[in-house]
Amino acid sequence: MSLKQLTVFVENKQGTLVAITDTLAKHDVNIRALSIADTQDFGILRLIVTDYDKAEKILMDEGFLVKSTLVVGVKIGDAPGKLSTALDILDRAGINMEYLYAFMSRTEKHAYVVIRVADNALAEKALEDAGFHLISDADVCKL
Repeated sequence: MSLKQLTVFVENKQGTLVAITDTLAKHDVNIRALSIADTQDFGILRLIVTDYDKAEKILMDEGFLVKSTLVVGVKIGDAPGKLSTALDILDRAGINMEYLYAFMSRTEKHAYVVIRVADNALAEKALEDAGFHLISDADVCKL
């Protein structure tokens, strides 16, 4: 049930990020979650979108270097300690987390988090066994 994440390598210069977000908007692709990390010369933009295939094609056609990564999406109660509980479950299961970021959408009682680990199936099982609800690409489209 892993989510498809777009990883886009972008030049670290003014206007590049707006070019990407504007291109997606013009093609009716909605961004549900994003993370950007930068170095002096380039940035790594990670995106969860409502139409992965369309977004990937559009960005590649525009000349961006795009990579596909499967990540785990988990629904977490919106209260102090809930994220820590989910991360502790992964830690106790021996699962190393590479990075995480949150969705731009949230409900009144929940937040949605994207987690990158080496073994999605193992992480998904550990989280589900602990009572967490995982989200799918179809769920992303409903947010």
